[in-house]
Amino acid sequence: MKAQALRDAGRHPPVPLKLELAGEAGVGLVIERWLRILPGRRYVGVARWGDREVLAKLFVGARAARRMVREQAGVNALTAQALDTPRVLAAGHADGVAWLLFDYLACARSLSERWKGLETEPMLSPAQRATLEQALSVVGRLHQAGLWQSDLHLANLLDDGQGRVYLIDGDGIQAEQAGRPLSAVRAADNLGVFFAQFPAQIEPYIPDLLKGYRVAAPGCAVVLDELIAAQRRVRAWRQRDLLRKAGRDCTLFSVERGLFGLRAVWREALPGVGALLEDPDQAIARGHRYKDGGAATVAKVEHEGRTFILKRYNIKHALHALKRFWRPSRAWHSWIEGHRLRFCGIATPQPLAVLERRWCGLRGRAYLITDYVDGQDILSAFAPYVDSPPPVAMLEALDRLFAALIRERISHGDLKGTNLFWQAQAQGGQWVLIDLDAVRQHHCSQSFARAFRRDRARFLRNWPADSMLYQLLNQRIPNSSFTPNA
Repeated sequence: MKAQALRDAGRHPPVPLKLELAGEAGVGLVIERWLRILPGRRYVGVARWGDREVLAKLFVGARAARRMVREQAGVNALTAQALDTPRVLAAGHADGVAWLLFDYLACARSLSERWKGLETEPMLSPAQRATLEQALSVVGRLHQAGLWQSDLHLANLLDDGQGRVYLIDGDGIQAEQAGRPLSAVRAADNLGVFFAQFPAQIEPYIPDLLKGYRVAAPGCAVVLDELIAAQRRVRAWRQRDLLRKAGRDCTLFSVERGLFGLRAVWREALPGVGALLEDPDQAIARGHRYKDGGAATVAKVEHEGRTFILKRYNIKHALHALKRFWRPSRAWHSWIEGHRLRFCGIATPQPLAVLERRWCGLRGRAYLITDYVDGQDILSAFAPYVDSPPPVAMLEALDRLFAALIRERISHGDLKGTNLFWQAQAQGGQWVLIDLDAVRQHHCSQSFARAFRRDRARFLRNWPADSMLYQLLNQRIPNSSFTPNA
């Protein structure tokens, strides 16, 4: 295949794929596995180049050569400052296609992959701390050399398992004055980008985490307040960006819109839930129903060895249809709020897909598919402890949940006991929120304070007011006089 044909191959070019590139790079270049694809722009894959395994970056389109030159310039800047980055083996461009072939670090693992295995641990567990300190040491050396990575996140740091961490994605490498430490403002802004990728509960730990960074970058006099302000600003932007992407076709989401329907799928889940979306009513019929009829039908569905929750939002009658057809469905609302909660570090089942039936754009039935959470709801988990203290791990996890809701100004709207599930883990455990139909993030402190008081009151009504458990929880959860910061 000629490399130009990649532009017409969509998101899933076939493999193995032999590509014809001009010059030396074209000799025996066979793509064996795709790692990242931006259709019509960039294709990254593991390839065989002669008898050598390489990482191939292919750029297509009118700006292909410019993107290749920018990427190579970033790699050269890192190399000139003796910073670890994979070596460029070949580069070139012709006929609207450009390419870079790199050393492939077969045993390397991104720090992002490692972090994913640690996300459910309490912030900041020893393993999390070790990962962040390793990353910040590299960032410190980068800043000390006068460079920064505009897209600074853990996926752009590769650990080879032998004590070396490699910086990748040269396209984002920029220089203020190479060889001299970054200015305090630039360094704070870039560290803000780094810390913004984590839940906000990391914020109190930032001063301590910076100790390793300061050792690696003694010339960067970062002001903590400026860093925190940058982190909050970038984090707010990242949340907005994620929720916008949840409604359009992109790398993270597969979205199809039309007059007769809307379908949005977490792209990683597409192979598993695609068949369920073909006939969700049949999937519900053969599943185990928790709730049937009325405004919603909820079922546990087994499919290809995985378990899902499939929720159908029903249209009860003509008047109900008139009320619902013109506004976003409750399925769509739950889809967006599920991604919001997970971004904020609040546990909720992963939203996998949403489907709206439409007629000429008017909404009808809608469906939501999420991961299945196995565990006890809080009523069952606390049933033995109505007159005695529950386990400390459960209480501390509840403290963390309410603290996160307060910090993010998020109200649930229906905190009955069956909407919180206990998920035990090696590092204690967490409470998982379900039923997100009424979840809301408030921009006004007063609005949130009112909603929080309602959530708190509804939560406490799960137990008798004269029970020891009620009294204990009433003392631990911030009371109705609480007013969040503006």
